[in-house]
Amino acid sequence: MRIKRTFVCFCLLSLSIFFTHAVLAESTLILGVHPYKQATEISKSFTPLVKYLSDKTNRSFKLKISKNYQTHIDLIGNDQVHIAYMGPASYIKLVENYGKKRLLSRLEINGKPTFQGVIITRQDSDISALKLLQNKRFAFGSPSSTMSHLVPRYMLFDAGIPVSALEKYAFLGNHVNVALGVLTGNYDAGAVKEAIYKKYKEKGLKALATTVPLSEHLFIASDNIDNKFVIKLREIMLELNLQSNGPDILKSIKKTTTALVAVRDSDYDNLRKMMETLQHLDPALN
Repeated sequence: MRIKRTFVCFCLLSLSIFFTHAVLAESTLILGVHPYKQATEISKSFTPLVKYLSDKTNRSFKLKISKNYQTHIDLIGNDQVHIAYMGPASYIKLVENYGKKRLLSRLEINGKPTFQGVIITRQDSDISALKLLQNKRFAFGSPSSTMSHLVPRYMLFDAGIPVSALEKYAFLGNHVNVALGVLTGNYDAGAVKEAIYKKYKEKGLKALATTVPLSEHLFIASDNIDNKFVIKLREIMLELNLQSNGPDILKSIKKTTTALVAVRDSDYDNLRKMMETLQHLDPALN
């Protein structure tokens, strides 16, 4: 009787596993993206890639835009999306909270898989070095932003200017607002990505300091898709720039994207060390 019961349980378990895999094989795969700009713009940017992945894999993909950065981290961490597009800082927080995930690719922008930021001030300002920002007004972008908050905040600390040494600081939401805040004189300095600095430089900005090169945004896979499919997705992504429609798909994500290239967890070690230092100074940044 006990043997029969064991056999029945084994059969039920086997059927459960079979049907779970069958459902997964037929289910729609979700590409999750963080809300780094308006939802309509994100949809327009990533719909060509969603269609491309669907065509190449013979699987249905759909786009899911997270409500906020932390929700995005939790969704991929809990395997509630299948693929995620992430910023560097969010990826590091994901690994801290949920462990390593399988990496697919990272952006290559104008031939480089790295990007930089700039700490700016007005061209007519007498501020010529970071150490001169003591008791000055500083503009950050989003608290979750790599280039408009975390890295420049580390650079300020490294120059002997913790945020407590500033007259005031504020989060203005995005890089453009920071540039405009400095140009209008509401803030003495601020932090923006390099592209925004170049765009507004001729309007009256100068660079105080430039960040080290940091690894670009990346795509990762959750644990609920099998490894063979992950390998296939990785190959498809890395060959995208070689396809006839590849350049258009890449430029849809970001106008200056030239390819999706190989990525390793260690590519983010320099940013990881900066974030660890900041978290030690201010646990609220965890």
